[in-house]
Amino acid sequence: MQAWQVHQLGEPSQVMQLQEVERPVPGEGQVLLKVRAANINFPDVLMCRGHYQVRPPLPFTPGVEICGETEDGRRVLANPALPHGGFAEYTVADAAALLPAPDTLDDAEAAALHIGYQTGWFGLHRRARLEAGETLLVHAAAGGVGSAAVQLGKAAGATVIGVVGGADKVAVARELGCDVVIDRRTQDVIAAVKEATGGRGADVIYDPVGGEAYTQSTKVVAFEGRIVVVGFASGSIPSPALNHALVKNYAILGLHWGLYGTKNPKLIQHCHEQLTELAARGAIKPLVSERVPLDGGAAAVQRVGDGVTTGRVVVVPSLENGAAA
Repeated sequence: MQAWQVHQLGEPSQVMQLQEVERPVPGEGQVLLKVRAANINFPDVLMCRGHYQVRPPLPFTPGVEICGETEDGRRVLANPALPHGGFAEYTVADAAALLPAPDTLDDAEAAALHIGYQTGWFGLHRRARLEAGETLLVHAAAGGVGSAAVQLGKAAGATVIGVVGGADKVAVARELGCDVVIDRRTQDVIAAVKEATGGRGADVIYDPVGGEAYTQSTKVVAFEGRIVVVGFASGSIPSPALNHALVKNYAILGLHWGLYGTKNPKLIQHCHEQLTELAARGAIKPLVSERVPLDGGAAAVQRVGDGVTTGRVVVVPSLENGAAA
């Protein structure tokens, strides 16, 4: 089979190599899956660079989220068992963690439903306890993680403010359902949020960016507001001033979704049921901006790493080489 392999760490476009390799052999409790679609996540980029908390042994195949097919023909969502990631024709995954792919979503959409939407659901509902009528601020609202949070916030009855970078992403954020969109490249984010909220600020802030975005969040969070720390796509990890959290009466909430797989796996199943229901009634639908063939995988992972994509970019092995949809 063909699979992208990383033999040394660095930028994805330089270190990912498409190679002919043996199909992985499932270990105890694992199943072999044919990859129908593999969604690109920022952790795939970090893994190539050697900056992710999980460091599989070299060589490894990146790709942490797929829609796959079991040997008996079932469509499932899975997190491949590294080092056999999803940017390949076949992968392996833990049998106990497989989730049924929603019938209302195609393979690429289903592949993009898992990590980003689970993270959004846990962040907004489990950690921040978002309520209908509250104001939600989402950083990087046109990106893969942010777009999921926007849709989930709207589905929960919140007013959603999206922060994006660039006019093209403004249009995407509006289409996703943001009530207010702020272009950080041309607008003062802090002033714009205060204007949009009548000076009150946002009740919940969803931050997958870190760096300057986190600093902005502390200045526009409402009384008894909650900042959900999801990741650091900016590459800069902020150091929160806890005296500031004290005097403004807000909470800083960390979210590492992957921990629920070992700490409380039943919650992941419950979340998937909620997401499947929301997808069935059209309240959420992953924004897939690109479907690329397997041979376009490295370039696509690099684009995600460079921050120039919107929504989700998905590798679909069955697409013909050189084609994209």
